[in-house]
Amino acid sequence: MTVIPLIRHDFWTFRIFEFARAQKLVLNILFLLFYSFFILQFKTIDYIIYATFILNLIYLIYQVFPYLPIAKKQIKSANQSATPSIRLLVANVYQKNREFHQLNDQILAENPDIVLLVETDQWWKNQCLENFAKQFPEQVLRDKENTYGMLLFSKLILSDTEVRYLIDEEIPSITTNVQLKNGDLIKLFALHPVPPVPTQNLYSTDRDAEILLIGKEAKKENLPVIVAGDLNDVAWSYTTNLFQKISGLLDPRRGRGFYSTFHAQKPLFRWPLDHIFCSTQFRLQAMKRLNDIGSDHFPILVQLHLASTKDQSDQLSASKEEKKDAAEKIENGKNNH
Repeated sequence: MTVIPLIRHDFWTFRIFEFARAQKLVLNILFLLFYSFFILQFKTIDYIIYATFILNLIYLIYQVFPYLPIAKKQIKSANQSATPSIRLLVANVYQKNREFHQLNDQILAENPDIVLLVETDQWWKNQCLENFAKQFPEQVLRDKENTYGMLLFSKLILSDTEVRYLIDEEIPSITTNVQLKNGDLIKLFALHPVPPVPTQNLYSTDRDAEILLIGKEAKKENLPVIVAGDLNDVAWSYTTNLFQKISGLLDPRRGRGFYSTFHAQKPLFRWPLDHIFCSTQFRLQAMKRLNDIGSDHFPILVQLHLASTKDQSDQLSASKEEKKDAAEKIENGKNNH
């Protein structure tokens, strides 16, 4: 389970084992405890197995450590009253879910500037328009029946807004400028690529290409950048790590916790799939996983302060080989359609 993701193949069986990092760590500890207390007389093979799991434990701790509260924060904190700021709520609502009132209650309670919803069909769009949409005069509505609908509601002024189909003509993403209350502009990228699972796509090729393509665009962008959405990938995967290196964007989870948003109904199988990354001009004011809304995902809320200076001290950078790998993944995704 630990070694398989090291094989850089796009087939889903190699990618899916990247998700359960914390679960692998717990299993590894339980296995070592079992060996320590129940194997009374070690043979040579027992010493080999025990040593292998010790090494595996060290490696898993190394992988998990950046997301623990004791690790260094990748994004500096800011006072919650600092301005200008932006308050962003992201939620995968689960298309078949009909408990709209739970989402509506949280939007009213949290008072976000921007709401990004994915897996939204026409029913979800109609519910939003009938209930809270009047509070959000700026709207980008792309409801779809294929579980890849996307709705964006904003109290802040949007401009140069595009709905794009970067890799697959059935999978929309949104790019827009957002004007903060003081007049400053930032760039927002919203995306929801296809996951590498047998029921939808056997390969991670499309997902990886879309994530990395946004990463390249974010790197070239002159405005401060936020990338948000259900990436169908965990914060610590090879692809997401490569995305951070290619884009130069920062992850507010690092040094604060997992903030696992999926699966809402299965605590033992829970990992971070919904993300908000930002450029080095931002400082974190607040971040929290919200309550259950009847979906298989929890919503996530982030409030960011736009500072006057960049903080590039913890920015990741890509090697020449990693840049080449990202370019190949993007090309493979484009050629796949």
